Amino acid sequence: MLRNDQLTQWDRDNFFHPSTHLAQFARGEAPNRIISTAKGCHVTDREGKTLLDGFAGLYCVNVGYGREEIIEAIAAQARELAYYHSYVGHGTEASITLSKMILDRAPAGMSKVYFGLGGSDANETNVKLVWFYNNILGRPEKKKIISRKRAYHGSGIVSGSLTGLEIWHRKFDLPIPQVIHTEAPYYYHRADAAMSPEAFTDHLVAELEALIEREGADTIAAFIGEPVLGTGGIVPPPPGYWDKVQAVLARHDILLIADEVITGFGRLGSMMGSDHYGLKPDIITIAKGLTSAYAPLSGSIIGDKVWAVLEQGSEELGPIGHGWTYSAHPIGAAAGVANLTLIDTLGLVRNAAEVGAYMRQAFVDALGDHPNVGEIRGEGMLAAVEFTADRDSRAPLPAEDKLVYAMAAHMNENGVIARAMPLADLLGFAPPLCLNREEADRIVGVTADAVKAVLG
Repeated sequence: MLRNDQLTQWDRDNFFHPSTHLAQFARGEAPNRIISTAKGCHVTDREGKTLLDGFAGLYCVNVGYGREEIIEAIAAQARELAYYHSYVGHGTEASITLSKMILDRAPAGMSKVYFGLGGSDANETNVKLVWFYNNILGRPEKKKIISRKRAYHGSGIVSGSLTGLEIWHRKFDLPIPQVIHTEAPYYYHRADAAMSPEAFTDHLVAELEALIEREGADTIAAFIGEPVLGTGGIVPPPPGYWDKVQAVLARHDILLIADEVITGFGRLGSMMGSDHYGLKPDIITIAKGLTSAYAPLSGSIIGDKVWAVLEQGSEELGPIGHGWTYSAHPIGAAAGVANLTLIDTLGLVRNAAEVGAYMRQAFVDALGDHPNVGEIRGEGMLAAVEFTADRDSRAPLPAEDKLVYAMAAHMNENGVIARAMPLADLLGFAPPLCLNREEADRIVGVTADAVKAVLG
């Protein structure tokens, strides 16, 4: 096969990779992998090595790779109309159709969809709209946003502040003062080992109430949360968590932003994570599964209560002063229409529930008794295996040994992609929703082999 053999060097010389050790990569001390093709749940690199993608890119290729239905929809849209803006009432058939399809799948009480390109810019939009909302209501002091430690909401200025992982803050002058963080609903990391899941929920709610009391409810505009913590550890909430948090927010007139960038459109075995956990959000953030990453697209689904105030603002001020050049880009919208249609026709929401549960049980069967496995958890097509130096104390593995990274590397060498999650001793899994049981068995088997090779 004819190929450009300078590509690897060009990569190191010219390409600024995100979430990468820049100096090591430039010196050639960190590996690079150039992906060339992909089909179903597998990707193939430029050297011809095929890997089962246990993380669906970055939680995003929900329908799997190489779906001709989406590819053809993108091509047809590009031929007909590659671009037109959505300012001052302009739209396209794809963007209007996709808006309706999203609202048909969203929880009750949602009104409109604003489109962006990625989850980070969607959360920037959300906070801007929340500030606008309170200004229109004559509450200029009600601007703080409560996020959670270990949350991931993006890497912009506001969205990076919402993110509760310290590596996204270091030397970036983040978080901004308007963002405050409460405790993560991470039961495995509870301070009191004797605390039951129900007692832990009550503890989290008490911590939230105390934070609101300290800051003053009249200064707090919104609470943002992922239905299931994603990059912070793939952590489902403890029982009763969302019901009790929502009761606190309602009592203090604090809006709820549900960040469904990961959980939206089937990942949890439900169409939306909000319905899965009984959330009634005022704003929902969507991205990843909206197009299965075949084209960049995100969205902010605006609830009825917030929309009424946005309309009031336009009556007072004229056109709203917010917009992106590529908002509702027709190629992204066409990909979204084809993707959501495919999720339905292939029954991928149900498959995520059934095969996801099968995979988690297979992890328990293969690794549940290992002395260094502290917890196996997940929901739908999300799973995590968390490791410990001692099961009783839940002590971390020696940080200097980078054992989880060694396990992920071992898996990579043996044809399966898993993610060594940041700031934690765990491997994360978020395969395409089309994963079958044979592929799930392969993920689990290669994981078990890696654990044995690295930890014994």
